[in-house]
Amino acid sequence: MQNQYAAVFSSIVSRAATLEVLSTGVAGCYDGALQVMSVEFQVPSPLVPTRESYFVRYCKRNADGAWAVVDVSLDGLQGVKCRRRPSGCLIQEAPNGYSKVTWVEHVEVDDRSVHNIYKPLVGSGLAFGARRWVGVLGRQCERLASAMASNIPTSDIGASMCAVITSSEGRKSMLKLAERMVASFCGGVTASVAHQWTTLSGSGAEDVRVMTRKSVDDPGRPPGIVLNAATSFWLPVPPKRVFDFLRDETSRSEWDILSNGGIVQEMAHIANGRDHGNCVSLLRVNSTNSNQSNMLILQESCTDASGSYVIYAPVDVVAMNVVLNGGDTDYVALLPSGFAILPDGPAGTMHAAAGATGTGGSLLTVAFQILVDSVPTAKLSLGSVATVNSLIACTVERIKTAVISNGGASPPQ
Repeated sequence: MQNQYAAVFSSIVSRAATLEVLSTGVAGCYDGALQVMSVEFQVPSPLVPTRESYFVRYCKRNADGAWAVVDVSLDGLQGVKCRRRPSGCLIQEAPNGYSKVTWVEHVEVDDRSVHNIYKPLVGSGLAFGARRWVGVLGRQCERLASAMASNIPTSDIGASMCAVITSSEGRKSMLKLAERMVASFCGGVTASVAHQWTTLSGSGAEDVRVMTRKSVDDPGRPPGIVLNAATSFWLPVPPKRVFDFLRDETSRSEWDILSNGGIVQEMAHIANGRDHGNCVSLLRVNSTNSNQSNMLILQESCTDASGSYVIYAPVDVVAMNVVLNGGDTDYVALLPSGFAILPDGPAGTMHAAAGATGTGGSLLTVAFQILVDSVPTAKLSLGSVATVNSLIACTVERIKTAVISNGGASPPQ
């Protein structure tokens, strides 16, 4: 149960564990199930600490057929900074195969360590509150429907995709690989204890978090030393404009240094939501660099009312051919990079405070994962840290230049 919970809400839940099962429920059903859980909640930014919570989860099917899933923190725990008062959801059956979901988040938490630019978002409840949970749940339901679809009209997927993905098994494998990529990205941009990242001292810039870890015997990642760099900053531009710019392959050369100014072509496109921006794509970079010709990039872009993501990873051509034919995705090595785009607060609070007009600004997190040495026992060089710092700083400046017209507004203090 906790694995499904963490998978569906991977952008919110960085770690979930069942510590003790007090009741398994009735006749193999979750009705009456009672378990003690430890869960870590996250926002995709190194500037917002994760929230770790210990609680009892109770599942109950009511007489009218509705399901209730309720969490409440255990009393008497010392040093707990996040306490869940009765929280959870009520799921009711609706006509035509739909469900009505009512969500409640009621917590006591110490948020003093949240960075100033994120305080309006966190304080409003948009960062960890019910609206974000419902938004992610709705998007994941649409994604599941796309993965289960067996009859996709040619007019919906385009001629270029027909030439690449020829079966429903290929679509499912590509969506499964993208799902793992998104989960890996979300866990890598926060200070989650589940991923064992170590912050390096003297990383070169106070606003860039640089972390490293060794990858050994992990079929989902290349072996060696992986370096992660992440930073978050404010933009005086509405989130939708930032999202549309970053997900568009035709504007990729304006910010993607690693593509070397090459032409980016979308080879495959899988829509997985009603919004046009919700999709998984396979991109090919026709680089002017002969040593980097025909590089493939797997990309997922997704958006809902609580935030947006553009996440991508270079992929091996041979491995992707296996995936497109419906093969096993577990052994495809991925190092995801990308962007998390959140509103800067409720209805442009911060944007208005900065003296600008419009629908609000954006909080943008930029993160890279790069293999700096293929030998896990090698020592990390200062040159590798400097290179990654330079890469992320240059990318940030390119994005600011591209999306801010006429200088934009001054950032809030």
